[in-house]
Amino acid sequence: MAHVLNTNIASSFFVARLRDAIEQTRSSWALYKEYKNTYNELASLTDRDLADIGVRRCDIADLARSHVYGA
Repeated sequence: MAHVLNTNIASSFFVARLRDAIEQTRSSWALYKEYKNTYNELASLTDRDLADIGVRRCDIADLARSHVYGA
């Protein structure tokens, strides 16, 4: 009796998991880049500009995080 081992299923599963991991990493990097851009834009404003829009300097990180990540 011959025994056949099909490695296509295992290798395609591994490739799919690897692709998913790469896509999640790219997505995380894109979100982080958007967070840093938002943070830097708000941080570059003067205290007067921030007061005009009702934002305290200590709230910039929280605002940028909620804008990007929705939390």
